[in-house]
Amino acid sequence: MKNINLEIKAEEDAVPFMDLLLLADPSPAMIMDYLADGTLFSARWDGVVVGVFVLMHIDDVKWELKNIAVAPEWQKKGVGKALLQAAIEEARREGAKLLDVGTGNSSIDQLAFYQKMGFRMRRIAKNYYTLNYPEPIYENGIQCRDMVVLTLELTEGGDG
Repeated sequence: MKNINLEIKAEEDAVPFMDLLLLADPSPAMIMDYLADGTLFSARWDGVVVGVFVLMHIDDVKWELKNIAVAPEWQKKGVGKALLQAAIEEARREGAKLLDVGTGNSSIDQLAFYQKMGFRMRRIAKNYYTLNYPEPIYENGIQCRDMVVLTLELTEGGDG
């Protein structure tokens, strides 16, 4: 799929989307916490839910992408890129100048994905996952301990 035309919709009820949200964040408690202050968006392709993302307003210039997930059967088809582009467009529409996203030190594919989309590494929140999640998380044979925060500058006419 080259041109992905997703229908993006803000959702009030997170329950039907919890399985998708859990693909990107293993903690239901953390998800419910950021959903309280964020907005959940679903993405549909021909009426089928293919992914979700959650955006949260942080301050006058910054928004944060708290969760982004693609249904397993739709992964590796360009849906993630289309979802991220939709999240960027929504943040820009809301007046954001910066869009942050945090991912694990062990999330090799996600780190590459965000950088390919123009995000730059800004800071590391040491021990974020070991302090905030009850069970250890492992990806790619690496324990997820630290959160790598990446930022995209949302400029007019730019990539981001």
